[in-house]
Amino acid sequence: MQRAAILIPSNIAEGAGRDSDKEFIRFLDIANGSAFELETQLFICADLGYEKIEIVYSIIEELKEIQKMIFKFRRSLESKS
Repeated sequence: MQRAAILIPSNIAEGAGRDSDKEFIRFLDIANGSAFELETQLFICADLGYEKIEIVYSIIEELKEIQKMIFKFRRSLESKS
């Protein structure tokens, strides 16, 4: 879970350092993939009872907002190109 969480901003940062919007979009896709991976792991964590379900669902709601932001940013880069 830590790896997936760290990869989200890391891939956004790496994409921002690339030469083209096309490459940046690719890294945003990777970041969003990591966000969905983390979401899945959080659901598993809740199902297995490792953490209170209310806490996990609160984190998932915040993660969904991050996923939306990445998606909207990606779309804005696509429309710019």
